[in-house]
Amino acid sequence: MSSLLSGLTGLGGVKPGTRGRLRPVWEEEPSKAGLASKGVVMVLICLAVLFPLWVVIVTSLSSVRTITEAGGLVVIPRGVTFVAYQELLGGGQVTRAALISVCVTVVGTLFSMTVSVLCAYGLSRTGSVLHRPLLVFMLATMFFGAGLIPTYLVVQGLGLTDSYLALILPSALNVFNILVLRAFFMSTAQELIESARIDGAGDFRILWQIVMPLSRAVIAVITLFYAVGYWSAWFNASIYISDPDMLPLQNVMNQLVLKQERPTGLTQVINTGHLSLLAVQMAVMVLALIPVAFLSPFVQKHFKEGMLTGAVKG
Repeated sequence: MSSLLSGLTGLGGVKPGTRGRLRPVWEEEPSKAGLASKGVVMVLICLAVLFPLWVVIVTSLSSVRTITEAGGLVVIPRGVTFVAYQELLGGGQVTRAALISVCVTVVGTLFSMTVSVLCAYGLSRTGSVLHRPLLVFMLATMFFGAGLIPTYLVVQGLGLTDSYLALILPSALNVFNILVLRAFFMSTAQELIESARIDGAGDFRILWQIVMPLSRAVIAVITLFYAVGYWSAWFNASIYISDPDMLPLQNVMNQLVLKQERPTGLTQVINTGHLSLLAVQMAVMVLALIPVAFLSPFVQKHFKEGMLTGAVKG
């Protein structure tokens, strides 16, 4: 064994101090300058990502005096105050918009995942009825769209304007996500499915007890995609919702940050100088980031397995 390792070392395959990692014979050892430059680049990328987030959080926690002295956005904190968050979550417009966004995200994600999983499983069974025409029809929608005006007329004709269904149904399905699920479902061992059919299991039982447990990685990733899409969506509400009390959080944030509008119920507090409008704007941005930042670490481990396997196999 030792002679084999020494032979590989001579060929450049294994060298002492490589932390047990086998390198191909054509791959050279990284130089110290290369390792140092990679570290510097990674640090710079992390700073470029984290610095704006740091500024937003610090500004949202700063008092009116600190923001005035800084001339706007605060980089170095000088005391911490949660007045902006207390006022925003005190039952006003932002609180209502946040609850609407949470409800739309939960209901929309459940609906989209249910329909997507059923559709992907049906398309993954090559012997199912109208399998090929349905697949071609869905693929065509990825390249050819009806456009905004026909879509709006359909939503209006169905009576969905000024309805929360208008925030869910027009964007309920994503063909790319269905194709990824279909490819993953097709990679499931056919022996398991055939054994289940011999035991008398139907399609719904096979999907629920065999296919879905084996596809947890891709299901977790697609669920996150749908959830982030619903949470971050603002365009549908901007064209289908005219009642300001029905707007989700992203639209309220758009009004506060871009249009400089003051949230309902906070005008007096801001006018009296007890609260800065800039702190309110930054606090709303932080509230909009919290769900995505909270969910992403739990699904991160499934990204590689879910996306690569679902995209390559089948």
